[in-house]
Amino acid sequence: MQIQAFTMKLKPGFEEEYKKRHDEIWPELQSLLNESGIKHYSIFLDKEIGTLFAFQTLEENHTTEAIPQNPIVKKWWAFMADIMETNADNSPIETPLQEVFQLQK
Repeated sequence: MQIQAFTMKLKPGFEEEYKKRHDEIWPELQSLLNESGIKHYSIFLDKEIGTLFAFQTLEENHTTEAIPQNPIVKKWWAFMADIMETNADNSPIETPLQEVFQLQK
């Protein structure tokens, strides 16, 4: 299993809207993520600074490299661009995180 973690930035005042949009995630986007091998995907918010922390696990022999080219993802990015810090192509500005500790049972 592969683990990926990264941060993104939410624009101030959009905490509830961000949660609402994700509570109503498009079925076709959810299917795409599942078909891409994402087994678990959680996003956490630090309300004080607007930082989003995302954590996802991928099944063996899967990658997220093709996801950004998918039209559904591009449409989602455009839908979210008004409430997040984004790149010129509307993709969220992501900062990859390096794992420094893991405790397993």
